[in-house]
Amino acid sequence: MLSKINAWLHLWLGLAAGIPVIILGITGCVLVFEHDIKELTTNYIHIESRTTEEQLPPSAIYKSVKSVLPDKDIASSWYNGLDKSVKVSLDHSDSLVYVNPYTAEVLAIVDHEDFFHFMDEGHRHLWMPVKIGRQVVGWSTFIFFILLITGLILWWPKKWNKRSREQSFTIKWKAKFKRINYDLHNVLGFYSLTIALVMCLTGLIMSFPWIRSSVVWLTGGYPNRPKIEKTNEDRQVDRPLNDALQVADQIWYKVRYEYAKYNKEAVIVHYPEREDKTVYACTDMEGGTWRDLNFDRYTLELTGRKQAPIDEANTTEWLMRSNYALHTGFIGGMTTKIIYFIASLVCATLPITGFYIWWGKKRKAIKKPKRTQLATT
Repeated sequence: MLSKINAWLHLWLGLAAGIPVIILGITGCVLVFEHDIKELTTNYIHIESRTTEEQLPPSAIYKSVKSVLPDKDIASSWYNGLDKSVKVSLDHSDSLVYVNPYTAEVLAIVDHEDFFHFMDEGHRHLWMPVKIGRQVVGWSTFIFFILLITGLILWWPKKWNKRSREQSFTIKWKAKFKRINYDLHNVLGFYSLTIALVMCLTGLIMSFPWIRSSVVWLTGGYPNRPKIEKTNEDRQVDRPLNDALQVADQIWYKVRYEYAKYNKEAVIVHYPEREDKTVYACTDMEGGTWRDLNFDRYTLELTGRKQAPIDEANTTEWLMRSNYALHTGFIGGMTTKIIYFIASLVCATLPITGFYIWWGKKRKAIKKPKRTQLATT
């Protein structure tokens, strides 16, 4: 009885979530290598490496971009290492600016709405309105998680022997197409199961706050770090632009030499606006993880809840900060990217091979009564 219910769930949930799972799998494959493909196909991201001391501060990057785009509001500079250009983001604009960090030369102004952005929108909300699409993606991911569990139950042999092991772990390439399709669904589904579960769980953490809160509770919660005293709300904040650029420079130096632990030349710095009392910076960007920092604009000291280096994080904090890396395969570099690419591609094929299995059984069930009728006549 339980096996029939499990098979019924696997069938109808698979039919319900099939199309979203195919889209998520294919777009996920593309996005795994987004940065690698961009580096290979552009001439403005990868540059000749120089020394740390030769990198220009955020103020120089700001002034260079402003001279080219005087009407644009500049939000932040993304330093990506000694051999990468600085990516500059603009407020209320779909353009990104790439600047040489050693000469301040503007290398390119590119449209953010490119092919990869299109793929990203499909992966996040299926090109639907964001509020609706995110819910569809979230619940489709939840259904796919159930499908992985029910699929494992269906895959598990009733008896383990030589024949069952061969059927469970190998594909019979010399068999008919129907059998090959079954093996592709059954065997490849098993081999990709672990990575698929990780992608599902991390995706669910991104999609649903209640799942995120549950994981935090189950893993023991965040470390008890005292909150740093907030900035003084009574301070005068109407500061000229030059002071804002000086603050950005000081925070950039401070992050690199006092706070950064990994990949120290990769730092994001936001340019404070007149009303901003805190300034955001980001460091330790390595393996798909990063470290958020907020500085008091006036004292240049950390404010809010302090985030320690990743190797000092407890289980909960490590999982939450590594969630993106675990979801995308960035956590282990090129090796895990390749593994995730293959697993994501397999996940995209599962609804297709599964549908063909169901369709073949349905056609067989329709033909049987006709044969019986002919025999009686």
